[in-house]
Amino acid sequence: MVSFQLAGRTVVVTGAGQGQGTAEARLLVEAGARVIATDLAADVPAELAALSSSSGGALVYRQLDVADAAGWSGLAQWIQSRGWRVDGLVNNAGITQRSRLLDASVDDLQRVYEVNVAGALLGIQALTPLMASGSAIVNVGSVAGLTAHYPVAYTASKWALRGLSQVAAMELGPQGIRVNTVHPGFIDTPMTASAKPVFRRATLAEIPLGRTGGVEEVAGVVLFLLSPLSSFVTGAEIPVDGGQSGHGGAKSVSDALR
Repeated sequence: MVSFQLAGRTVVVTGAGQGQGTAEARLLVEAGARVIATDLAADVPAELAALSSSSGGALVYRQLDVADAAGWSGLAQWIQSRGWRVDGLVNNAGITQRSRLLDASVDDLQRVYEVNVAGALLGIQALTPLMASGSAIVNVGSVAGLTAHYPVAYTASKWALRGLSQVAAMELGPQGIRVNTVHPGFIDTPMTASAKPVFRRATLAEIPLGRTGGVEEVAGVVLFLLSPLSSFVTGAEIPVDGGQSGHGGAKSVSDALR
């Protein structure tokens, strides 16, 4: 029976050192995959160290700056040297920048773009040659990529990532490689923990489910998109946002009329 089980498959997860990335790595290990978890830190982050020690070698950590082409090349060579292929790539690494439109600089846009968009492109370019038919790529976008969210550099990067994902799905489809995008909403992560209380209150007011999401809820969708259960799904964009992007701001109007 087709299942979530990924035994014998190797999946690379970027930005795996905390929050959402760690949850994705953990769930993939539990599904039987070998996970190559990457992040900026030279030493294995604490959460991953615990997972690595209990996984029986199913999780391997590698330092990686996703904006560094040479780093990606080195990772690909390291994987090849072990005789592994790549069955999945999760482009999860991302940064934010909260400048408003009239305050944002070109440097702000460039810095966020290099990680959120160019990092995903470099990963696809480096690891696709190691993939066979049946492999899958999941790019982690954001509800900001589906709306006119206010932090312009971050929002622009996530809209750009959508375009990259669609082109990749089209170009890699003939090789049997699927490419899909997950768009998390307001998820409890170290990144969102720094948001101002007023931002949290206003955002919760726009979420039909009335709560923040958990990292495991995003990881579950990522697992589905990497598994054989989604074998005919490519070019899809799946919001994991409690309904936030679905109403186009109508919730505030509806609530005001009650």
